[in-house]
Amino acid sequence: MFEFLFKYPAAAFAKGELVLLGRWPLWLLAAGVLLAAGALAWQIRRRPATRAGAALAGLRPAAVWLLQTCLVALVLLLVWHPALSIATLKPEQNIVAVLIDDSRSMALSEEGGTRLEQAKRTLASGLLADLGRRFQVRLYRFGTSPARIEKLEQATAGAGASHIGESLKEIAAEATSLPIGAVVLLSDGADTRGGIDLETIGAIRRHRIPVHTIGFGREKFARDIELAGVETPARALPDSRLAAQVRIRQQGYARAKARLAVRESGKLVASREVVLANGEQTEAVMFQAGPAGARNLEFTIEPLAGEENLRNNAVAQLVNVEALKPRVLYLEGEPRWEFKFIRRAIEEDTGLQLVSMLRTTENKVYRQGIGDPKELEQGFPARAEELFGFQGLIIGSVESGYFTPAQQELIREFADRRGGGVLFLGGRAALAEGGYARAPFAELLPVTLPERKGTFLREETGVALAVAGRDHVVCRLEERPEKNDERWRKLPPLADHQQAGEPKPGALVLAEMKTPGGRALPLLVTQNYGHGRTAVFATGGSWRWQMLQELSDQSHELFWRQMLRWLVTGAPGTVAASTPRPVVSDESRVPLRVAVRDKAFRPVADARVQARMMGPEGAAETIELEPRAQEPGVYETQWTAEKAGSYVAEIEARRGEEQLGRDVLMVRREDGVAENFRTGQNRELLERLSAQTGGRYYRPAEAARLAKEISYSEAGITVRELRDLWDMPFVFLLALALRSTEWLLRRKWGVV
Repeated sequence: MFEFLFKYPAAAFAKGELVLLGRWPLWLLAAGVLLAAGALAWQIRRRPATRAGAALAGLRPAAVWLLQTCLVALVLLLVWHPALSIATLKPEQNIVAVLIDDSRSMALSEEGGTRLEQAKRTLASGLLADLGRRFQVRLYRFGTSPARIEKLEQATAGAGASHIGESLKEIAAEATSLPIGAVVLLSDGADTRGGIDLETIGAIRRHRIPVHTIGFGREKFARDIELAGVETPARALPDSRLAAQVRIRQQGYARAKARLAVRESGKLVASREVVLANGEQTEAVMFQAGPAGARNLEFTIEPLAGEENLRNNAVAQLVNVEALKPRVLYLEGEPRWEFKFIRRAIEEDTGLQLVSMLRTTENKVYRQGIGDPKELEQGFPARAEELFGFQGLIIGSVESGYFTPAQQELIREFADRRGGGVLFLGGRAALAEGGYARAPFAELLPVTLPERKGTFLREETGVALAVAGRDHVVCRLEERPEKNDERWRKLPPLADHQQAGEPKPGALVLAEMKTPGGRALPLLVTQNYGHGRTAVFATGGSWRWQMLQELSDQSHELFWRQMLRWLVTGAPGTVAASTPRPVVSDESRVPLRVAVRDKAFRPVADARVQARMMGPEGAAETIELEPRAQEPGVYETQWTAEKAGSYVAEIEARRGEEQLGRDVLMVRREDGVAENFRTGQNRELLERLSAQTGGRYYRPAEAARLAKEISYSEAGITVRELRDLWDMPFVFLLALALRSTEWLLRRKWGVV
């Protein structure tokens, strides 16, 4: 219909430029329209003296004047000879690249056959022949990269990944030596790299190559459950309890129950039942880290009856369980039961080392767990090199004035710069009672302390989990959430409590106290701070959880072990290596990032950083990392994992002859996985790709129009054409509509 009315396809108007071929200047056209408008207004204004003019009262003269003026303007515009200036590809001298998605997602069967069969049928039904009559056609199939083919039968949907962006970038590179006028992409849009980056779009646009896309496949499945992603800690301490956040996406199974499981080498590690919600949801599952080493875990959701795609029900993850023993410094200002029972709870934890300082008198400190007799001999550390040797810090019932101003700033930097964890306990000389409402502690704390005294009360209070604490690894005393809630409510009351004030924005309240007066006060509050984390536990009476329960009850020990392990989690060494994806699916590129710090955790910008990569079948190589200009102390590289399997990266940083530190990073490459996920047609990606490059998105039923519209391009070898617009049927119909509308209005008003 559009082409019938406007004589040319919509693509011609989208790509072309409207020009006026008349010899007279444009200002003369504008003057003619204004002059005609004035003459018509003068003529209509004279008519009230006549009978016909009397019938044109109110807004009626304005309506007649507007219709007549539009008609005159249209006629004058035609006199100036409007035309469409457009660049078109010269026949037989340009190449059209036809790219067929050859990845495994194109083998999915739908109504009308597999997606690849539909794509072949679309090309064979006349589109390929029509293109061949006008242009040179090059056929490609692509997975991770494009490959020339001569026949459609050579595309088999066997590629394990689909890299649309990389394939288009290679085609764009060929345009430097070949007259590629346009690209036709037949795909379901399931790019396994997550999309097409701006660099690729920019390369295509520099060559002015329009990418026309033809989309295949359903955009949504009627019944399907997919593990959309799993987030686990990249590193963990031996025997820690870990929390994984699992994203589940489903269609057609709302309110159904499914079992989420974690396995290692086929052995069940943990499982829980989940109720499926509409759309996407996130569920937490807890599991034990186990002994030191690489843990190759598989997260699965058991299939339900009628699922259309079972291959997206499992996701692999890698957790590096490090053979480390983090050190936690605990400073207590007075002998009390809490100090004794915390030390007892941690003594049997072989994964932690608790070093304590207990002030027994004004000038005397009792040290326990020290590495050598001289450690902490001068009291609380006054130098960064000494304090930053710990990963966690606990401050008990000790007034803030105990620390010098330099030590107070050092504690703040311990969390901010070093990336350690700081825990503040309640007590008669702690928090607001100890003067911690002033800087720099006020900035460090996850709560805004009351500006008054009398906040520490020796009275029993019950405890309960807050909403944020139900799935938090610190508070998980039982695996099942409902049982965990019940166990917390049944804990013996605390011996005392402290009013900690209001949680700051961004802080999480994990547990609350229930006072005798019925108030709910924050008990355990956490927040991220700088590179580290801080927390407040507003009591000194949790020791009753041990004393008033059966000897076999491990609630107190379990809570404090999990609390301290959370405190030190993520505290980096002087050399810290990372990668955004420990498991890469159907991908060979592995980005490596290493942060190098000295013993005071200041960035080291002049280090030499090497990574020795060891992989399957004895493969090994050493690579150099380059400093990142925008971030001092950060070194990066992009390494290629040639084969599927597990890899170990041993990273070493040196400055001259001095070794600054070492780190170990584990990654895993898996093939044949990415194509199993997001198997619905990604129409949004295909439409955006076409729009950004000057092409157009087509459904298979519309593809026949592509051969006619593809010639409108500024790439390759083109010719500039001028196409008349004055004889468009739309122009005649518009003039007829203007005149007919005026006549009908006049007839209605009785002035014909």
